[in-house]
Amino acid sequence: MTVFLPRTAVLTGVLAVASAFALCACSEGPDASSGGGKNAATATTAEAFGGINALAAAAKQEGTLHAIALPRDWANYGALIDGFKKKYGIKVEVENPSGASQDEISAVTSRKGQDNAPDVLDLGSSFAQSAAQDGLLAPYMVAGFADIPDVQRDSIGRWSNDYGGYISFGCDAKRVHTCPTSFKDLLQPQYKGQVALNGNPTKSGSAFGAVYAAALANGGSFDDIQPGVDFFAKLKKSGNFTSVESTPATVAKGKTPISIDWDYLNAGYTNEFKSKGLDWTVAVPTDGKFSQYYSQAINKDAPHPAAARLWQEYLYSAEGQNIRLKGYARPALMTAMKKAGTLNRTAAAKLPKVSGTPSFPTETQQSNAKVVIAQSWGQASSG
Repeated sequence: MTVFLPRTAVLTGVLAVASAFALCACSEGPDASSGGGKNAATATTAEAFGGINALAAAAKQEGTLHAIALPRDWANYGALIDGFKKKYGIKVEVENPSGASQDEISAVTSRKGQDNAPDVLDLGSSFAQSAAQDGLLAPYMVAGFADIPDVQRDSIGRWSNDYGGYISFGCDAKRVHTCPTSFKDLLQPQYKGQVALNGNPTKSGSAFGAVYAAALANGGSFDDIQPGVDFFAKLKKSGNFTSVESTPATVAKGKTPISIDWDYLNAGYTNEFKSKGLDWTVAVPTDGKFSQYYSQAINKDAPHPAAARLWQEYLYSAEGQNIRLKGYARPALMTAMKKAGTLNRTAAAKLPKVSGTPSFPTETQQSNAKVVIAQSWGQASSG
């Protein structure tokens, strides 16, 4: 977030193996987060703290991990939270599970020094980059940091991409006679009042990604998101775009039969809705392929610094990355795991099919796009 993307996030594709980074020494600290005279709040690697076992012991002593905006049905967070609790015996508190990336940033800034501040953050990549620039994040490199592609991590570990996907169209095939497969299709009069976003692009990562995808489908580029804003203004004027934000509940009630969202969320809903009698289909638009990852980060002033770092280690372990994969999200370490033979190939084969190789906007391009969205979305969406 910072011209703000919502809980709906950002994926990526370029894969390159990064070079190993030097371990930073940690400062002294006698509190509950210390291990062998080292302070978890300044530890930049598990090794620098004394190893993963020392980190786990300190985290267990803290007893709690406080998070925000982690829905259980988002990229398999439910299974990840349960797995972390079972493995380490640490309570995971999740506040405002339906919140957006900007809500996380706001909680960090407004609760600085308070016990209820978030320990960890799950942010759309542009929000993670903005938070790093604003000095809100702690440098930390997980064990697999060097295997995360260069373009998917901060050089000093203030944020790293974890999982991602493509902007897609989810469609209730029982309510929509012919499901759309392109942004051009969405303008057809048969979709009156049916097209929804999962959030507001000034705050939600997925909605921001949808506008970027619409820009790419309508003559825009990573340097020019305005055609995407113009597209949604046109969609609103036609009566096809609804201001109701899409959630599983709005889909089940028939209020948002076409939802533009990340493919891993829409794919996950396919299973969820089937038990409710809904035929939910998923298509990556043919004219606007946009992918991005969500990033993990640690609050620089995390009240539970050891638990925050242990959580990161769990998310980026082979176990954690394969749990993401089972939730239809593409893990950042997918290529490295494939090489190492640790990738769950059965789960990988179930990912929504996409042709071509994705490319991704730079930090500057995303920052500029957020400025455009902040300045023009309100007028476009109300037109």
